[in-house]
Amino acid sequence: MKMELSQHLRLDQRMQMTLAPRMIQSMEILQLPMLALQERIKQELESNPVLEVSSEGGEQAAEQAAEEASAEATVEETTEAEKDLVVKDDSSKEDDFERLSSFGPDFVEYDVPAPRARVYRDSSEHDPKVEAMANTAARETSLDEYLLLQWSFISAAEPIKHCGELIISFIDDDGYLRMPLADLISQTNIPMTTEQLGQALELVQTLDPAGVGARNVQECLSLQLGRLGGDTQIERELIVNHLDDIKMNHYPAIVKRMGLSMEQINAAVERIARLDPAPGHAVGQPPVPYIVPDIIVEYDPANDEYYARLADDQLPKLGISEQYRSMFRSRGLDGKAKEFLQRNIRSARWLIDAIQQRRHTLMRVVNAVIGVQRDFLEKGPEFLKPMPMLQVAERLGIHVATVSRAVSDKYVQTPGGIFPLRQFFSGGMQTSNGEILSWNGIKAKLMKVIEKEDKGNPLSDDQIVEKLNAQGLKLARRTVAKYRKVMNIPPARRRKKFGNT
Repeated sequence: MKMELSQHLRLDQRMQMTLAPRMIQSMEILQLPMLALQERIKQELESNPVLEVSSEGGEQAAEQAAEEASAEATVEETTEAEKDLVVKDDSSKEDDFERLSSFGPDFVEYDVPAPRARVYRDSSEHDPKVEAMANTAARETSLDEYLLLQWSFISAAEPIKHCGELIISFIDDDGYLRMPLADLISQTNIPMTTEQLGQALELVQTLDPAGVGARNVQECLSLQLGRLGGDTQIERELIVNHLDDIKMNHYPAIVKRMGLSMEQINAAVERIARLDPAPGHAVGQPPVPYIVPDIIVEYDPANDEYYARLADDQLPKLGISEQYRSMFRSRGLDGKAKEFLQRNIRSARWLIDAIQQRRHTLMRVVNAVIGVQRDFLEKGPEFLKPMPMLQVAERLGIHVATVSRAVSDKYVQTPGGIFPLRQFFSGGMQTSNGEILSWNGIKAKLMKVIEKEDKGNPLSDDQIVEKLNAQGLKLARRTVAKYRKVMNIPPARRRKKFGNT
């Protein structure tokens, strides 16, 4: 029974992968954001010899070539070809090029010139592989590499140097040494003492970034204060004895215990706030990803309407090489060569169709968004209306999963800024004034209420509920508290600002 079940499962999986490669590729292309799509196109241009960049009419050329390829193909050839076009399958096409190297004299007599170079370079440029290596961003230096490079310039006795290297290897990504010095001795075969490790740690803590090698947040901030110079006595006492009071906003208690004015405490806390409790994050962290919008929404004053366009000007127009199309139509072409060209022509057509379908679907979804969210575009996030994906899918006559893939990792540039496309899709509620707001719009209204509050006497959650009720929003106190926590807004007692007295 087990053997039969196993065979049945393998057969089902193979049928799914064989029957729907085009659908899988279309879904993948739809889900790709702009930068990823550009990279995918480059890969396809490198792996598919019949695919090329066309100045115009690429889609029509691809359609015509694909129809010709389909007319010549038999059912058996089509089925076999589709097996090689499964998405995420091996794209090296080694078998294809082995067939190409064994083509008969008919192929040689056709005397087709070498394929043209891709549009990403011309004949005067260097080798593309060398160029790609030169343009590739250097790998980010890790924190331990950064520290070891500095440590190599520290003058110390050999045992201390070994101790420092060991300490650096146990410093966390945030810059802290959380293992006790005594426990480090068991982590190496090199003889060393706790006293030597202590001397090495003092030297390690002089390295950049300031605060690295600290064993707790108090030591980390104190190390950074030591680099600033000047009189930092108040700051040091606050760090050592009153960090929890600062976190809980118990400033009056601090003033009473330290016998200082509120002005002195506020000034010291402001200086402490400029320090970094996680200095290691300044080194070796991946750069913030650069956002490229897929759609641009602009206002047309002449017609008093908003319109959308795709920000795909940098995408090349794809087509199928006329040379290979002519070769495919040749009656004297070797059968294996014909099979090779048929497969790649079909693959090229699928890619072009998938990109066109992506454009079409994105525009339909964005136009549906514009039709509902004009208030958001004109007045801001607090006027965002509820717009469930299912509702958009039903309106457009497509599956909700298609809408989800279309908005995934996409950004839209509006007159009010750049927003994730997914942000426009959420549920909501109707106010007592008849206004319909999305949950994100309600959060924006809550944020606006808090921004306008008296910082010396901030609003409690109950008072926020009253403010929102006055605007027609009937929310429970627990809902306000939940939204406040989601938005990382502290409670009223921690938002209070104490005046200088």
